[in-house]
Amino acid sequence: MAAQLIHADAALTPRPIWCVTPQNWRTVASDLPAPALAFAEASGFKAEAGALLVLPAADGSIAGVLFGCEEAPRDPLSFGKLATALPAGDYVLAHPPANPRLAALGFLLGGYRFTRYGKRPVADVRLVVPNGTDEADLRRTAEAVTLTRDLVNTPANDLGPAEIEAAVRTLAARFGAQVNVTTGDDLLAANFPLIHAVGRASPRAPRLIDLSWGEPGAPKVTLVGKGVAFDTGGLDIKPSSGMLLMKKDMGGAANAIGLAQMIMGRALPVRLRLIVAAVENAIDGSAFRPGDVFPSRKGLTVEIGNTDAEGRLILADALSLADEEAPELLIDFATLTGAARVALGPQLPPAYTEDDALAADLARHGAAEADPSWRMPLWAPYASMLDSKIADLNNAPGGGFAGSITAALFLQRFVSRAGAWLHLDIYAWNPSSRPGRPEGGEAQTIRALDALLAERYGA
Repeated sequence: MAAQLIHADAALTPRPIWCVTPQNWRTVASDLPAPALAFAEASGFKAEAGALLVLPAADGSIAGVLFGCEEAPRDPLSFGKLATALPAGDYVLAHPPANPRLAALGFLLGGYRFTRYGKRPVADVRLVVPNGTDEADLRRTAEAVTLTRDLVNTPANDLGPAEIEAAVRTLAARFGAQVNVTTGDDLLAANFPLIHAVGRASPRAPRLIDLSWGEPGAPKVTLVGKGVAFDTGGLDIKPSSGMLLMKKDMGGAANAIGLAQMIMGRALPVRLRLIVAAVENAIDGSAFRPGDVFPSRKGLTVEIGNTDAEGRLILADALSLADEEAPELLIDFATLTGAARVALGPQLPPAYTEDDALAADLARHGAAEADPSWRMPLWAPYASMLDSKIADLNNAPGGGFAGSITAALFLQRFVSRAGAWLHLDIYAWNPSSRPGRPEGGEAQTIRALDALLAERYGA
């Protein structure tokens, strides 16, 4: 990241950043050096949200920066704009915003750039850690978001099922976790028939990745991620426009991996399990077909209504495995449905759970962390849409109604023993840049969940 945090004693004559609002502008203006104030007035600066003005000193250097804020910020990560808009150098919050911690986090996240295939030059901008904020926690969070974004941004030719496995193994080696992987035809012998069916047409073998960390007697928290490295749609093939972003169809796995890193980095006293079903939904003579019927790990049979509804198939087997040990909390992440984007857009992932306390906690922490989601109903009457004439379930009901809800109801059939289950139908992508959130792969809900888990299980 070009944007960095530094200690005050390491800063080289840091330039002040004044967070100005319509309410405090007169107070801040009275403290400005006369030449700087004159420049601001001549420039027509107005204390509006997002307004930015670099003030010159009499000798031509930078006297400081005016940045427009809100008393009650609608976007606490708006300071992400400064990571790329300021000249290189060291800065300090001379007049802090309403939430200095999220301002500093937004600054860090705004400096993210995906540079694997070529460096895009960005000025090195450093911000003095605001008083009262936990620098280590900010770095831990930014590191996990960076990992998540990097995974989602990596194209499928360099990130297939094996590379997703490698990312989990790297994480396990760092934190002393254990990993077991079931690959290729071994999935059939191990009773993961749906994962095998979806991934068998690719030359890159499908796999079930299973990481465990923490004391066996600690509360069990299990994360499950959809890891479709690329989704052609299968025999129900997508149009070319529908494939342009399908490198991000492993965004659920990326977010689960990112949250797992946050949990282990925090040394949270839980028994963590991370399960990733990693496949490529490709096409050859062995591809699964519309109308096929497969058993699942749980024993339910599934008729294939559409091969492009593959994510819920691999999650069904992964969730069944996770549910078998009855974790206290089971969370799955998946870039599952276009219907979720139609309903709530790219910034607001639907959240499904029958646990009212969990839903309330997620909403509360989502608001506090500027990492929102929106609770949607597991509307039982819609379960009949999943009926099949020849099997227990159909993976893709026709009609086009309530697509995100019916997908969640499908997954719910494979969870029965977990104390609480939460399903997140995320987008994992920023279609355009916003402060702190550059265009491209994104971590969604993991900062809110990190705070929720810390509150529930923190020592």
